[in-house]
Amino acid sequence: MPQPPVFFADRAEIQRDLILLSGAEGRHAAAARRLRPGERADVGDGAGLVAECVVVAVHPGRGLELAVRARQELPRPDPVITVVQAIPKGDRGELAVAEMTEVGVDRIMPWAAARCVPVWRAERGARSLARWRVTAREAAKQSRRAWIPEVTELVSAADVAQVITKAACAIVLEPDAAQSLAHLSPPGSGDLVLIVGPEGGLTDEENAAFCTAGAIPCRLGPTVLRTSTAGTVAAAVVLSRSGRW
Repeated sequence: MPQPPVFFADRAEIQRDLILLSGAEGRHAAAARRLRPGERADVGDGAGLVAECVVVAVHPGRGLELAVRARQELPRPDPVITVVQAIPKGDRGELAVAEMTEVGVDRIMPWAAARCVPVWRAERGARSLARWRVTAREAAKQSRRAWIPEVTELVSAADVAQVITKAACAIVLEPDAAQSLAHLSPPGSGDLVLIVGPEGGLTDEENAAFCTAGAIPCRLGPTVLRTSTAGTVAAAVVLSRSGRW
C-alpha cells in the first residue's frame, strides 16, 4: 500500500482534533493530489510533530478538513548533518538543496566561496535564498521528512571556520586528499559538517583556514563531481556510516 502524502501546517493547527489545511497546501492537496473524504494524509510542522489524519471534507477554494487519528513527536536526527555548500551556477543550487534534503541533510549553509561565479547581493541574494528555502520545504514533503532542513543565511569563509571549531567532526572535500571519506569513522553524535567547494576549487587561503580550524580533507572517489552533486554523495556516505541509515 502506498504511503500517504505529507503536508505542512502550523504546530497550533496540528494540535487540533480537526485540521483545516488551507492556502497553498490545501489547494495542492485538493486540486493536485485530489484527496477525497476517507483517504489518509499526514500533516507535520516541519519540526518533528506529525499527525496521522483522514480527510473528512473537501472545501473548494478553502482546502481540506482532516480528522487527527494520532500524533507523534519525532526527535531531531543525531548526528546532525550540515553541508556548507558553495553557491553553484544557475539552478544547480536548487538541485543540490533538493537532493541533499531527500537523502537526509539537516542544515544547508550557502557559502560565498572566493571562486564562486554567482554573487548573492541585495535583492538577488534574498530571492536566491528564498528559492533554496522553498526547495528544501518541498523536497522535505516529497521525501516524507518530519524535519525541514534549515537553510541558513549566506556565510563567509570566516563563518565556516567558526562552524568547524564547534563541530564534532568537520570534513572538507578535496579531490586530491590522501584520505578517503569512505574510510572515515564519523562520530555517532553531535554536529557533522561537510564542506563543498565551488567548481574552481578552494583557494589555498580557504583550505588553510579550514584545516587550521580542525577540518579533515577527504576525497570522495576517483572521479571529480560537480559542486551541486558532491554534497549529496558525501552526505549519503556519512549517513550510511553514522548509524542514521
